[in-house]
Parts: sequence; C-alpha cells; structure tokens
Amino acid sequence: MRALGSSVLAMEFLLTCFALLLAMDNHGALALSLGGLLALLLLLNAGLMKNVRGWYIGTVLQIALIAYGSVVTAMYFMGALFAMLWGFAYFVGRKGEAIRAKLLAEGPPNKGKNS
Repeated sequence: MRALGSSVLAMEFLLTCFALLLAMDNHGALALSLGGLLALLLLLNAGLMKNVRGWYIGTVLQIALIAYGSVVTAMYFMGALFAMLWGFAYFVGRKGEAIRAKLLAEGPPNKGKNS
C-alpha cells in the first residue's frame, strides 16, 4: 500500500514539474509558485506514506492537482487519471497487505515433509 501510494505521488511530482514548464510562458508568478508548491508537497508527502496521515494529505493533494487544471488545462484530465490511480493504489494495496499478512501468519511452507 505504501509503495503504490509513494510511486503515484512521485509520478505526480514529475507530471507537475512538466506542467510548470507548460505554464511558464502564459502565466504569472502566482500560478507558477502554486504549481511549485504543489510539486514540492507531492514529493514530501511520498515520505509520509508510513501512516494514515499521508493518505489523507495525499487525497487533498489529488484535489489540488485537478484544480491546477485552471492553469494548465490538460491537468484536469491528468489529475483525474492520477486520482483514479491513487484510489486503485489504496484499495489494491490494502488487499495485497491483507494477503501478505495471511501468508506471514501461516508461516513458511513445509517442503519435503514426509507424511
């Protein structure tokens, strides 16, 4: 769960940096500063994924990423796409951690045990 969420946030960081390059020609300092702050928060939040707080902050950042579409129009689509990936990372990660916990509780398989 943590690895999937962190990888989504890292990819969103790169996406936001590329969006900043697109916004550089047509927008003012405020739009660029907000985009830079968003990119920095996405990168820093990847390290907070150890606990539930990181998921809550990440969800707020997903909304901010979609809202950055008011500066770079393509970010509406890309933000929505990454928000879906964020949801999949959460639900698939929970399922994977449950399977991992079950396997760890069972212990190692007994290979070569004579009946």
